[in-house]
Amino acid sequence: MAALTKNDAEKYLFYAMEIGEMMLTSGAEVGRVEDSIRRICMAYGARRVDVFTITSSIVTTMYVDDIPPCTQTRRVSGIQNNLLALDELNQLSRDICRSQPDHKELEHSLNRIKSGKRYPFHTQLLTNALTSGCFSVFFGGSWMDMIASAIIGVLLKFFEAALKRGSSNGLIVALLCSSFGGLLSNLAVFVGLGHNADMISIGNIMLLIPGVAFTNSLRDMFSGDIITGLVRFIESVLLAMTIALGFTFANFLF
Repeated sequence: MAALTKNDAEKYLFYAMEIGEMMLTSGAEVGRVEDSIRRICMAYGARRVDVFTITSSIVTTMYVDDIPPCTQTRRVSGIQNNLLALDELNQLSRDICRSQPDHKELEHSLNRIKSGKRYPFHTQLLTNALTSGCFSVFFGGSWMDMIASAIIGVLLKFFEAALKRGSSNGLIVALLCSSFGGLLSNLAVFVGLGHNADMISIGNIMLLIPGVAFTNSLRDMFSGDIITGLVRFIESVLLAMTIALGFTFANFLF
């Protein structure tokens, strides 16, 4: 391909960072993000690419012959697991390395992925109900406990959605949701809807625990990304402790 100008290099680096940020917020491990950004930049003519990624930031410097180095930084927030978007971004990065599309094609592909199909809210409510109810029975709850846990799972989804519109602090949201879930579990037993508050609560706890984040933290550490792995591990432990504190507080009130 033709030699890159400074402006072209900045644009291609911007789109590589955009893809990397979307990967990270969709739940990708940092090794995948760094490798994708590096390969995309190399596909457009970079002779060297230095990428540093942690859970909240991406920094990339792209070196191209005959022009000054290009450096861009991204502040990343709001990680939400989205495996469909992650799969599409993986495929897009492979297509870029194979065919090197221009700026307009890159923008069109990214907009298509951003506006892609997401699970509607009623499907999320159904998933919460099934998850809560099934785990309640799995851990020894009665059928009444399962029904109570499923109903509380739906209410927790409404409560969580309302909280996230007013606060982006994940620990505060988890604390309030776990306290709300614990109160409803005990209230369900109090009015006779369920038999065991702990069996009802355990189904709701499964909606909140950071299982994927904890698994990714171990994967990052085993892959050599110690800083990111430790950050994710600490975040997961703090979140788990916050959830436990919320349910303990609710049980203490009763």
